[in-house]
Parts: sequence; C-alpha cells; structure tokens
Amino acid sequence: MGCGSCGTGTPNGCKSNGGCSTGGCNRLNVHDWLRDLPVDDTESQCRVVEVSFKQGSRKDFFRNPTFQIFEKGDYVTVEGVNGFDVGEVSLTGELVRLQLKKSGTDEFHPEIKKILRASTDKDIETFKISKSRESDMLARSRAYARDLKLQMKLSEIELQADGKKGTFFYTADDRIDFRELIRIFAGEFKVKVEMRQIGIRQEAAKVGGIGSCGRELCCSTWLHDFKSVNTTAARYQNLSINQTKLSGQCGRLKCCLNFELDTYLDALQAFPDYADNLQTAMGTAFLIKKDIFKNLMWYTLPNNTKHFPLTIERVKEIKKLNQQGIAVEELEAVEITGKNKEVEPEFVELVGQISLRSLEKNDRRRRDQQRNYREPQGPNQNGPRQQGPNGPRSNNGPRPQGPNQNGPNGPRPNNGPRPQGPNQNGPNGPRPNNGPRPQGPNQNGPNGPRPNNGPRPQGPNPNGPRPEGPSSENGNNA
Repeated sequence: MGCGSCGTGTPNGCKSNGGCSTGGCNRLNVHDWLRDLPVDDTESQCRVVEVSFKQGSRKDFFRNPTFQIFEKGDYVTVEGVNGFDVGEVSLTGELVRLQLKKSGTDEFHPEIKKILRASTDKDIETFKISKSRESDMLARSRAYARDLKLQMKLSEIELQADGKKGTFFYTADDRIDFRELIRIFAGEFKVKVEMRQIGIRQEAAKVGGIGSCGRELCCSTWLHDFKSVNTTAARYQNLSINQTKLSGQCGRLKCCLNFELDTYLDALQAFPDYADNLQTAMGTAFLIKKDIFKNLMWYTLPNNTKHFPLTIERVKEIKKLNQQGIAVEELEAVEITGKNKEVEPEFVELVGQISLRSLEKNDRRRRDQQRNYREPQGPNQNGPRQQGPNGPRSNNGPRPQGPNQNGPNGPRPNNGPRPQGPNQNGPNGPRPNNGPRPQGPNQNGPNGPRPNNGPRPQGPNPNGPRPEGPSSENGNNA
C-alpha cells in the first residue's frame, strides 16, 4: 500500500491497513470480514452505509434508498448542507448495524441523510477543486485569528464538495468570542462557516503521527472513544510518575495506560490489603512494590537500603502476628535468582587465526644476514685491499685491511670469511680460501700455479708498481 509521498502515489491493496502521517491512507477503518459471504435475504439487508470523509477523519451514516450495491472504496455523492458532498464508502452490510448500535443511532431514524448517486466525473472534479483550497484557507484563517488576538488554534478545515460550506476545527482552553472572525471568514472565503471546537486528543488524531512504541497513534488508526486517564493507573502498574514518559503527543497522559489496567486490578485482588507496614524487631517495614508476575511484595527497613522480597503467604503470616502484638525477628526474604544469561558467542577475529611466525622468521633471518655482512670478521679486515705487483686482484666485495694479508705475488681471492691464525700468508702470496686445502708438496711454491676462481693475467703489473706498506713488508720478510 502506497501513499502520496512514501510509495507509488496511489493507495492500493485492501485499503484497511491503517493511516500514516502523509494522510494518503484511510484512517479508523473496520475490516469487513463478512464481505465475501453470500446474502440469502436481500430484503432484510442493512440499507445504511458508512461513508468516510477526508481520509477517515470524519465518518457518518447515510441511507441507501435504492437497491444499488456499493462496495468498499466507491465514491458516492450524498446530501450536504444546501448542496452535496462526496465521500468514500468505508463499510456496508451487517457490520454497519453493529456500528449503529455502538454509536447509539437508530437504523430507521428519519433524519439520516441519503445517498444521492454514485459520484460522476463532474462531482469528483468539483470535489478535488474544493479540497485544493483547504491548505490556503487554513493558513489565511490562522493569520486572521492571530490579528484579532484570539487565544485559539485552528487545526483543520473541511470544505464541502460543492464549496458552499466550510467546517473550521479549533482548540482553545477558554471560551472564545469569534463572532468577528466568522464575519471575516464568510466575507473572504464565500462559504457558510461552522466553528467546531475539539479536544487536544481529537486534534492529535487528525494530525496523526508515530508514538513512542514505534506504531501509529491509536487515536488516528482505531481508537475513537477517549476515556479519562489519571496517574492512579500508572501507580497500579508500578510505573514511575514521570510526566515526560507518561504523556503522549497531545500533551496528555497516554490512552494506552488504560489498556492493561483491568488485568492489573484483577491480579492485585490476590494480594492482602492493609499490608503497607509490617512490625519487626528491626523496625517498621514499609511496602514499596507489588510484583504481580512473581507474586512477591517488596519491603524496606529503616536505616537499610536493601529491599526484601516476601511471598504473599509470609506477609499474611506476619500480619496475623502483628495483630496479636508480636513483632517478628526476621522477614525471611525470598532469594531472587537472576536469569541464566545466555552465553554470547565470543568475537572471532579472522586476522588472529592467521599465523605470522613464518613471516617473522624470514624477516629475522634477513636482518641477521644483513648484520653479519656489515660487521667486521677479524682484526685484518678493516679496509679495501690493494693490488699486488703481479696484477689486479679479484674483487668479490670490500674487504677490511689487516697485517700479513697480501703476499708479493698478488692478491688472494676473496671468496668468503677466512679463519684467523699464524703463518697464513707465505712469501708467494695469499692462499685461496675455497674450502679444505689439498695435501701435497709444492702446492703454494713461487713457481707453481695457484688455483683461482677465474683467469689470472700473466706479466708485469699493468697498474704500476705496488705501493709499499706494512703489509707488503711483512709479506717479503715472512
């Protein structure tokens, strides 16, 4: 079901789903549950039809003098004040008799107006033109009332379909002399003016809205009989007297406070009367609450903030002892066990289920390798090595300098860290560090070839004579 501003724009469906704040749905509807049942006796059928006006804001009964059958939702033209009016059929059949009985109206009363005909296109067009004037008239009428300084609030204007009569609904706390206002309305709007005072609750029903319960207001959907509500109903139901929470949108106490009042009154009959005070050895116990769901009565003792729940039988027993002049030693309060809390599922973090140890190990291994590469490996490895007289040395990376590392025949290949020890640099040059040394004579002599990882140039040093230094001197004297 859609409304003018919250759906498809055209109310569809059974049209009995209540009203809404947009006013596009019909309000105060009654579901015709006898609609699809066949009628045996057409002569005894109810000839009165219920017709609603202004989206269910007002309903009235009209007689159907013809045998024409009207269905719910049909537009009909009815008798008005010196003219005609257009309304929507809201209820037909036997349920109308129940509504007549409920409202105290006689079915055969001669003053019941008649249905003239089914609305024609011309009637509906005139009806729409009249309804389009209502919003502008309401704004202007409020301005006129404000200029005359009248203590009243205009809530709604309802124009007749032919535009000859206008009903002005207003709320006021005191009696209002609006004779001058009526003359202004009649002269400005050219209609017959009827001023009708309504209550604050009727105004809330016409305006509509959403209650604190999240549903539409009862007065704008189904409630039409407003009963008086006082704070006694709240006290019977053990509600705190808070005007903000107990008041509705109309500013009065909520009508729903009376809905469950009878149930509470029936349940409270099982509780003992005159049990507001109980005499005990610790002082007078005062009643603070009655729990109809657990059949418990809560008491409190002077100079003690603890509340003592007692059963009805225990209260009656203490009351009998008090009538005999006996003050009980203990109240024997009932232990209230709380509800077993449902175990809520623990929050599972998917990221926490993924192990990051492998990534941490790889990162730690990478950091260790970089640290070992940057740190010096021995006392003779603190600078770049220099070239020997026999040719350039193979450069596998920067190598720190130290004594007794460069021989007279050329540089040693740098294939990795070299273990430190005495007699490692002979007169013919450094020994290659490719792994375990092979055993045999004349392996590192001055005339024999040395193993190398790559081709070694033969002949004099193309880069010039090798500079003298402490390392070379140590190598020649070795």
